[in-house]
Amino acid sequence: MDKNEFEGKWTLIRSQSKKWWSLITDADLEKIDKAEIKFLQYVTLLQRKYRYDRQMAKDEIVRHVAEYETNVRANAVTIQ
Repeated sequence: MDKNEFEGKWTLIRSQSKKWWSLITDADLEKIDKAEIKFLQYVTLLQRKYRYDRQMAKDEIVRHVAEYETNVRANAVTIQ
């Protein structure tokens, strides 16, 4: 995921962040909201809070977003 894709999905990522990572706080998310480049700030936050290296932080973001989107699609199919 690059910064443009991240920015496009920021609302989704922000809404799920505290479910995905229990150490993320509202204050953390508010700081990221104000950041010029949210992607870099978010990756740095995951590195700091979870001791991920840079690539691991990026991979975890991609994994969580993909899992969420798969679940949403599966639920939409079930409802139909």
